[in-house]
Amino acid sequence: MNKAQLIDSVQEILGGDTSKRAAAEALDAVLKAITKGVKKGPVQLIGFGTFKPVERAARMGRNPRKPEIEVEIKASKTVRFVASSALKDSL
Repeated sequence: MNKAQLIDSVQEILGGDTSKRAAAEALDAVLKAITKGVKKGPVQLIGFGTFKPVERAARMGRNPRKPEIEVEIKASKTVRFVASSALKDSL
């Protein structure tokens, strides 16, 4: 499912009075809130899952075509999603 399909789904769930634009704005607001919140710490959505900020340590990587060539991969920050048991059970 891509973002356009997700907007259509949100519009359908909210009902016939909801425009596609309103559904898109609602989805964008939720995504912005999650993005802003995960900068401060974990964002937990009960029944769905948790978005956690994670730091990756610096490490050495290898070129798969030329294993003798090592490349330093810098430390970075990323986000990890952990699904809730309710979400896992719904699959």
